Amino acid sequence: MEKKSHYRVIILGSGAAGFTAAIYAARANLEPLVIEGSQPGGQLTITTDVENYPGFPNGIMGPDLMEKFKEQAVRFGTETLFGEVTSVDLKKRPFLVIVGKESYTCDALIIATGATAKLLGLESEAKLMGHGVSACATCDGFFFKDKNLVVVGGGDTAMEEATFLTKFASDVSVVHRRDTLRASKIMQDRAVKNPKISFIWDSIVDKVYGDPKAGGVTGVRLKNLKTGETQDFKTDGLFIAIGHEPNTKLFVGKLDLNPAGYIVTHDGTNTSVSGVFACGDVQDHVYRQAVTAAGTGCMAAIDAERFLESRAH
Repeated sequence: MEKKSHYRVIILGSGAAGFTAAIYAARANLEPLVIEGSQPGGQLTITTDVENYPGFPNGIMGPDLMEKFKEQAVRFGTETLFGEVTSVDLKKRPFLVIVGKESYTCDALIIATGATAKLLGLESEAKLMGHGVSACATCDGFFFKDKNLVVVGGGDTAMEEATFLTKFASDVSVVHRRDTLRASKIMQDRAVKNPKISFIWDSIVDKVYGDPKAGGVTGVRLKNLKTGETQDFKTDGLFIAIGHEPNTKLFVGKLDLNPAGYIVTHDGTNTSVSGVFACGDVQDHVYRQAVTAAGTGCMAAIDAERFLESRAH
């Protein structure tokens, strides 16, 4: 069978948004191609238990959930391609998408490249990710009832996560590299007034202790940036809250992005280029949940279908 190079719809990204868009586009007989990207399955693949996705009363493992999304998309005729897009040309239609040495064209493009949580970059952090180390309090806070937690960061995200975690944890220590917070006044006040939250200033986490196979995180090593001294600090979990970075490097100068780099959408999932749609965390810096990403993936597919329909007449 000759390999196809032109598709009516190409979807970039294989997380909850990308595969939901694929399910809807495939059911509309658009035979979409999903280019899976550098992290097939998206951010959910680094989450162990997902307990807040509707329809799974006993929870489901993140990678298993994404496998089900993929199976459903493929069942309706979605093609998938393992690879990373190296460049796109959105100046003329059909749009051009380059993956390594191969090039593909499409009449409509759906961008679901997601965002990446900024991490500390420690080997011990990577080893314990999903085993007591998390970058999402709303995803994982529930697992830390009556535990002691550490949150790293000093911005709005960190204050929001720390405040949210006090619903479950017995106490939350915020570790910040400076001696003042960057967070907005209202978020700072809320955190400072919370009796369960304490602050460790001028410090960073430079090692995470624990064993992924035996109970996860047991503590962290803190380093004071002013004195250089280190101390071991007992904790049951580490939440990294130093922000997210949208995966939009490919689209700089090609689509309207907001100051933080997220794709700007209007009237649903339309971007600044007609026929290009964006869904999921690449355009949503507020909710960042699998279920909201899936919702906008559905919207993007419907918007793309209507766009193609309107051009067919």
